[in-house]
Amino acid sequence: MSAFLLAIDRVSALAGKAFAWCIVLLTAVVGWDVVVRKLGTPTQWGFDVSLALFGILFMMSGAYTLSRNGHVRADLLYRTLSPRAQAALDLVLYLAFFLPGIAALVYAGWEFAGKSWAIREASSVTGSGLPVWPVKAFIPLAGALLLLQAFAEMARCLICLRLGRWPARQHDVEEADVEQLKTIVRAAEVKGVTR
Repeated sequence: MSAFLLAIDRVSALAGKAFAWCIVLLTAVVGWDVVVRKLGTPTQWGFDVSLALFGILFMMSGAYTLSRNGHVRADLLYRTLSPRAQAALDLVLYLAFFLPGIAALVYAGWEFAGKSWAIREASSVTGSGLPVWPVKAFIPLAGALLLLQAFAEMARCLICLRLGRWPARQHDVEEADVEQLKTIVRAAEVKGVTR
């Protein structure tokens, strides 16, 4: 089971890391747009492209973030709970709120994207007329990836309820200075104790 969960994590990571390159493209587009605007020849397409890239990045990074347990939560109470209590709470919240919400996103997103594809929708925000329909196709895709990752997270909750500890998950990103900060804090605590 653990190998299956880690395989789902890898799918989410692949999508998240692939679409993280949107940041580079977004930076280039915004940079170019700023430079040419200062030169007096603004683009009509810069805003539309940057909006599309940001939307795609935001949508496609959701499953990756969920796979790394990186979504923001109000954990003032949560972190004081035992792993079993955390798993029970997570499972209830996944079933009551997350699954229905994401399933609705996939369903409505499929129809929304389908209608956009059918009419070959173009942007009406600026005069560029850039196609919007390819961007809208990412809505149900991102929702499907989130659903897949949610099933892996619910399986983790069930495993934790049975074993009393969280199963392994992939970790690939951590602040470089975390260990250094821990060392500094420990040194400061030791100094405070010795005085």
